[in-house]
Amino acid sequence: MPVSFLSSAQRAKYACYPDDLSSELIANHFFLDDQDRERIAHKRGDANRLGYAIQLSTVRFLGTFINNLIDIPQAVLERIASQVNISNAKDHLSNYQASEKRWRHNAKIRKLYGYREFTEKGNRFRLGRKLCALCWTGTDRPSVLFEHALVWLGNNKILLPGITVLERFVAEISCRSQDLILQTR
Repeated sequence: MPVSFLSSAQRAKYACYPDDLSSELIANHFFLDDQDRERIAHKRGDANRLGYAIQLSTVRFLGTFINNLIDIPQAVLERIASQVNISNAKDHLSNYQASEKRWRHNAKIRKLYGYREFTEKGNRFRLGRKLCALCWTGTDRPSVLFEHALVWLGNNKILLPGITVLERFVAEISCRSQDLILQTR
């Protein structure tokens, strides 16, 4: 079985903001509650407050931190900037993008909000068990398993690994499950 089973469209949208974000989706998914705002308010400078809020919103929505914050859709940037009372958001985001503080913010967000790495003990095992169960019930196409894996990772606050890491993992689970199913027949 080939390890590369994702379409180019699936690859292009992995861990990226979609092009067609509705205003309703933005309003629902990019809301900062009182606890979020309190944590953000303790950051020094508008660039750090905006950057932290963007990082937090992005990891909640995409399931990962993104490298280039400048690629954030304008509507998302405006929604978050308005909630933390920051004007000239693009300028502040450019300053934050160039700072080292963003890496510390990523670690702090992981800790405070309970996000874990894919490689942490038990995460791969639990996801593999879920995917094996799907294979036994007839859902064994790797691309479908991949989509189930994305949902499971998001629901369990596990940060998305690189696309090839997850693609290989799903391919391995699918292949092993098919072998086991054939052996039982």
